[in-house]
Amino acid sequence: MSDLTHFNDQGHAHMVDVSEKAVTSRVATAEGWVKMAPETFALITEGRAKKGDVIGVARLAGIMGAKKTPELIPLCHPLPVTKVTVDLTQDPDLPGLRIEATVKTTGQTGVEMEALTAVSVAALTVYDMVKAVDKAMEIGGTRVILKDGGKSGRYEAS
Repeated sequence: MSDLTHFNDQGHAHMVDVSEKAVTSRVATAEGWVKMAPETFALITEGRAKKGDVIGVARLAGIMGAKKTPELIPLCHPLPVTKVTVDLTQDPDLPGLRIEATVKTTGQTGVEMEALTAVSVAALTVYDMVKAVDKAMEIGGTRVILKDGGKSGRYEAS
C-alpha cells in the first residue's frame, strides 16, 4: 500500500499532506460521452427538450460539479479553482454528446478529480433532462486525457 498515497502505513485512508509541495500552475482535461437514441439526440440538438436547453444546463452543472468536488470525494483537497470550461459537442456517430472539461488552478495538488467530476455531472445532467423520453441512454468513456503541472509533470492520453 506504500505506493498508494491515500493510505498510511497501517492501511488506513487519510488525506495526503501537500503542505511541503510546491505551488505550481496545474491543469487537467477529462472527457466522456452520453449515447442516446437518434430521436433523443434530435430533441436535444433541435432545442425541443421540455426541460429546456440541455447543453447549456449541463455545461453549468459541470462547472458547478468541478467546484464542489471536495464535498463529493472524501479525500480531495479544496483547491482555488481558477478556471473551468465544459464543452458539450454533438456527435451524430454515437448518436449523442461528447463532453470535455478542463480545470485550472495554481496550487499544491492537481485538478484531475475536478475535471472528471465536471464531465460526470454534465453527463448526469443530460441524462436527467431527457430521461423521460430515453431511459436507455448510456454514459461512458470518462477518463483523464491531459494532466500537466506539479512533480509528476505532463500526461497525455494516447
